[in-house]
Amino acid sequence: MYKEATHSPQQILTDRQREVPQLRWVDGFSQLLDTKFRIPGTQQRFGLDFILGLVPGAGDVVSLGMSGMLVATMAKHGASPRLVAKMMVNVFLDATVGSIPILGSVFDLIYKANYRNAVLMREYYDDGEHTGSVWPVVVGVLIGILLIFAVVVYITVQIFQWFFGLF
Repeated sequence: MYKEATHSPQQILTDRQREVPQLRWVDGFSQLLDTKFRIPGTQQRFGLDFILGLVPGAGDVVSLGMSGMLVATMAKHGASPRLVAKMMVNVFLDATVGSIPILGSVFDLIYKANYRNAVLMREYYDDGEHTGSVWPVVVGVLIGILLIFAVVVYITVQIFQWFFGLF
């Protein structure tokens, strides 16, 4: 699913896709958010999303808004409902885990949701991937949420039983 760009390391979308001004903006903005800068002496790249994530609360909200703008732009320019759902899962995961202090910053450095979404968009246009109904993605997300909820309830019950067992 997650393939590096084969043309230019600074360009995610193909030259043909970049002919559309809004998609060229998506390419540049995705890079700005996730891969614009490099940690000296390494191949690790990071962007504005990582930097904003270092500001507790406000940085995560701003980053979420910018990621939402990217997905909205891609949806407006032909992304299938299934593709938009996959992109929203990436943004949700990035925003949720990214809001956890320290772990979230490390996650932002590695996961790069905006870059992944631009790659998904390229695959959609070039290879015809990620087409079809949105429902399999929605059902998968709902099942995931229910499982997480069940685990949280189970852990909470175990903690209460342990705590009240002390008295």
